[in-house]
Amino acid sequence: MAESYDLLILDEINVACHYGLIDENKLLRFIKEKPDGLEIILTGRYASPRLIKTAHLVSEIKKIKHPFDGGIKAREGVEF
Repeated sequence: MAESYDLLILDEINVACHYGLIDENKLLRFIKEKPDGLEIILTGRYASPRLIKTAHLVSEIKKIKHPFDGGIKAREGVEF
């Protein structure tokens, strides 16, 4: 890769691991072997205890209000 990056966002990867779409062992190995200076952000529900233990920072976001509550279905490009 000719360009270098210092931030990698793996959106909803916790959900993908939970449902077996991504091998959690491979993800953990990738995280542990990441280049120095690369920050990795994992998002999504169901973060496993192993991922939480490996992480340097863990945050939880709580829904206060969502269009789904008013009957609006998930929108492509927004919720998926």
